[in-house]
Amino acid sequence: MIFMSQSGITDPTQEPQWAQWYVEHLRIMRTVDGITSAERFQTKAPGWPPSLAMYSIRSPQVFVDPYYQKIRGMGPWLSLIDKRFYQRNLFEGVEQASIMAPEVPADCALVVTDQTQPELAHQEPAFEGVTFTWLRAVGLDQSTPYRGISVIPHARALGLPTRADVALYASAQPS
Repeated sequence: MIFMSQSGITDPTQEPQWAQWYVEHLRIMRTVDGITSAERFQTKAPGWPPSLAMYSIRSPQVFVDPYYQKIRGMGPWLSLIDKRFYQRNLFEGVEQASIMAPEVPADCALVVTDQTQPELAHQEPAFEGVTFTWLRAVGLDQSTPYRGISVIPHARALGLPTRADVALYASAQPS
């Protein structure tokens, strides 16, 4: 299963400190039994949450684990979280329920689209060859019924048209 937490903060001057906190937060999250990967991404796409953390989890039972309950959340950043962007979704794959978060190499972008059906509405020629893995929201906020994700090289991502229903997220991991 894939757990995605999306957010942003209300004070942009605090971004460097928040990014630093997030590196440690992801490290700690990977110590939870049942979380096998954790990575953070950022976007400047208008209307999209600027920050996306993506985790591979074994099952929804992770969320009731006492250790997870103790370390989860935004900690000292809670008062600065922009409520417009705060979304937490649990996804399973449309084609195969048991799905893990993809690896996103440093030279690639994560393409994200939220749709009412597992397909990109109004397919444009520029998106030919972009293969989405379709996810169905099955828990938490369920802020979208379906999310498509694709990992593509940065150079290819730069050639995609700007669309309100598609965001390009780059890794926020330190180099």
